[in-house]
Amino acid sequence: MAYNITTVLLNKLIVLVNGGELPASDCKGAVFAELLKEGLLISFPKGRGSFCKAPNGNALRAYLAMRDDAFKDLEKSEEMYRRLLGAESGIRPFAMRKEQAASTGNSKIRTSRSCKGFLVNCYEPIPVSLNGKHFDLNPPDGSYVFIADYENFFIPENVTVVGIENMENFRYIGRQKILFKQIVPFTKPQPLLFVARYPQSGDLIRWLCGNGNYYVHFGDFDLAGINIYLTEFYAKLEERSAFFVPNDAEKRIENGSRERYDNQILKFENMKVTDPRVQPLVSLIKKHHKCYDQEGYIE
Repeated sequence: MAYNITTVLLNKLIVLVNGGELPASDCKGAVFAELLKEGLLISFPKGRGSFCKAPNGNALRAYLAMRDDAFKDLEKSEEMYRRLLGAESGIRPFAMRKEQAASTGNSKIRTSRSCKGFLVNCYEPIPVSLNGKHFDLNPPDGSYVFIADYENFFIPENVTVVGIENMENFRYIGRQKILFKQIVPFTKPQPLLFVARYPQSGDLIRWLCGNGNYYVHFGDFDLAGINIYLTEFYAKLEERSAFFVPNDAEKRIENGSRERYDNQILKFENMKVTDPRVQPLVSLIKKHHKCYDQEGYIE
């Protein structure tokens, strides 16, 4: 999707990635519609109107950087656009290429994704195949691997794929080993391949639909996160997918965030829970009027 990038738009995005709020009336257009659909922005009532904000500014910044080269560095892009325009017209300029390259690393400011694919990680070696080459996937601690040619990426049938929403959890999977043992019982040990939902695109779900591996979604215990699982993963994978609910989920939710719940309930109160296995988690969230961030599981 091509965006009409203006200084006005860039300034709004800078406010949101830095934790600020904007009136919903200021968040109109294709960019904001996409961010709201992805759950990267949430709308909530305030006073006589409604406002928008980003639940996770870092995730929003990372997503934008993958969607358009002009979003790679919002602050530098805003400065460049404002300086080259020399006026407050807000129309996307035909900037000099050296100016664009210095700000975005791209002299043409392309609107297409800079690369396709998704991130993978594991804490035990997994034999994989990429473009016909076989090797053991085993990223060193503190790193992960980006799979660009995912169409030619194959894993063993017994591997369980675990999707992790938050990048901090994805980075520190080794510090959550005890938690992840709940996914695969001790009596049936199976390798776990962790995949990151960011950068957000359809690549990950296309790859999952093309193989027969079981998928487990691990996200925040909130209504927006459950909606992502239901609409993006369960809708396509059905019984070959599940939402990971640890044994202590209720205790965690009891000590969670009331503000997060209040911000989401109006939008997701009547959410259709198509996977009945997730209904108990939805009931817990509504019972305690709280949500819980998955980062709390990092030891």
